Amino acid sequence: MLKMPRSLWLLVIGMAINVTGASFLWPLNTIYIHDILGKSLSVAGLVLMVNAGASVIGNLIGGFLFDKIGGYRSILLGISITIIALIGMTINHTWNFYIIFLTIIGFGSGIVFPSMYAMAGSVWKEGGRKAFNAMYVSQNLGVAVGAALGGLVAGIRFDYIFLANTITYAIFLIIALFGYRHIQANPIVQTSVLDQKGKLKDHTKLYALLTICIGYLLCWMGYVQWQTTIATHTQSLGILLTQYSILWTINGALIVLAQPVISFIVKRYTKTLKTQINVGLVIFIISFAVVGVAEQYTAFVVAMIIMTIGEMFVWPAVPTVANDLAPKGREGFYQGIVNSTATGGRMLGPLMGGLLVDFYGMGMLFGILMVLMLVAIFTTTIYDRKLKVESNAVKSLTKSAS
Repeated sequence: MLKMPRSLWLLVIGMAINVTGASFLWPLNTIYIHDILGKSLSVAGLVLMVNAGASVIGNLIGGFLFDKIGGYRSILLGISITIIALIGMTINHTWNFYIIFLTIIGFGSGIVFPSMYAMAGSVWKEGGRKAFNAMYVSQNLGVAVGAALGGLVAGIRFDYIFLANTITYAIFLIIALFGYRHIQANPIVQTSVLDQKGKLKDHTKLYALLTICIGYLLCWMGYVQWQTTIATHTQSLGILLTQYSILWTINGALIVLAQPVISFIVKRYTKTLKTQINVGLVIFIISFAVVGVAEQYTAFVVAMIIMTIGEMFVWPAVPTVANDLAPKGREGFYQGIVNSTATGGRMLGPLMGGLLVDFYGMGMLFGILMVLMLVAIFTTTIYDRKLKVESNAVKSLTKSAS
């Protein structure tokens, strides 16, 4: 078994602390806007869309900066922007300022993520998907800890959430400042079937990435409902805020603890990344079917467990696909596209969910979500079709020339 390098451990620890801080706030955003600030679900969805839109821009800029100035400087820039906004939000989180600071936070944190993932792929190129899986696990460890603590802190006083987020992000800044300086972004060696003797055109690889990212976008539009419409739905059923936060603790804890089982299944039964993603999408459909009829807290727990199993198949696989597809020197850009796609789902999902629930009810929402997952299965199935055609053509030309 390959041993994870020290530099990747530093990235993993930093990611866990970063997400722990963010998880104090993001599961409770809709509840804060709707229940405390008194805005509608549609307005809450619009605010979160603006936040996610800023993050999309940050993702793309962060990926570009990684390729131009390196991961260390890109990460520090993103952290600096975010922590300034967090300090402002801690001081003043009334309606107008909340929107402004939440938007800036989305932009700053968006810059950080592509560089973190691109650096992870660079420092452990021989690890393949394991590097991205490690980052994914660390994110969800942060979710488990942050969501659990966030529920407790909010139960004491909601204002303390903003302070806790700021302090945690300051710790992340210290780790990045002193730990990432000497991490080198080494060239990535492609190890997938997409790396042929002949050169595939870069635009064909970009087309493949954008195709699979369509399904990835739809997945996130569904997933984010747990943080928005489903969150408020649980409140309307009389489920306590602390109980809702525990759902995310279950999510994060299961991702960490169930890794050996999922790794065994992936290695034994899902031979390709495409199969791995499609298995996860089918599980997503089952989870939405369950939560669609849930009325008791235990049913939401079951639905969360099912959804968590699905995301363990999907979320680490897509950055791995991007890593395999990325031409040398474009790793940051490709990871930026993946991260901006996920953020785009988080941007469009709350607005879509809020409108559907406000006008048609929760039942219509879950029906639409299951249809979206079927579309995602289709785009995942066909994403590499042009790559295979071009690869076969290259092979034929090479064979003829020899």
